[in-house]
Amino acid sequence: MTPFAWLRWTIKAVAVLVAAVLAVTGFTAYRVWSVAREDHRGQADVVLVLGASQFNGRPSEVFAARLKHAAELYRQKVAPRVVTVGGKRKGDVYTEAQAGSSYLITQGVPSSAVLAVGKGSDTLTSLQAAANVMRQHGWHSAVIVTDPWHSLRSRRIARDEGIDAQTSPTRTGPANRSRATEWHYVLRETAAYLYYRVFHRSSDSGDHAV
Repeated sequence: MTPFAWLRWTIKAVAVLVAAVLAVTGFTAYRVWSVAREDHRGQADVVLVLGASQFNGRPSEVFAARLKHAAELYRQKVAPRVVTVGGKRKGDVYTEAQAGSSYLITQGVPSSAVLAVGKGSDTLTSLQAAANVMRQHGWHSAVIVTDPWHSLRSRRIARDEGIDAQTSPTRTGPANRSRATEWHYVLRETAAYLYYRVFHRSSDSGDHAV
């Protein structure tokens, strides 16, 4: 093969690779966007709320929006119980799960219907902890509550952990404020989802605020 022919072959190969990467990325971005618009409220064993930042037991605006939506799903009898997940960072007194469960009770959910799983520092480890507790109780299905753009990745991880998972994202909170915010999170979650699919690790930075 002549040097010129080799150069042409290399350029074509690179072009095909780039096109493939762009196609996969574009399709994933579309899936993040489309799943964000799904809202499944069929019967499940649990409503599962993914944690986000909390401040001395007070949920952040992101977290509170998720919890209010979870309380609504409970009132609609989507599931007989709500599971909150999430550990705590260094210096915290409360876990995200504890802050979430307390907030749910103030929203009218009976304490007997709330279970706090205070483990996990990111989406992956939180869902692994939730899946373990669900197996111990014989629960198999969950409606996951998180922000819209986080739905695809959360659902994929939950299903990989053996949970029959659907999603019902909150439509309020900081992640829903503007079109610019929407596209920021779509791009961020596209990268996070692809990272998980390739490495089976979480790209979260330590809190669950998506």
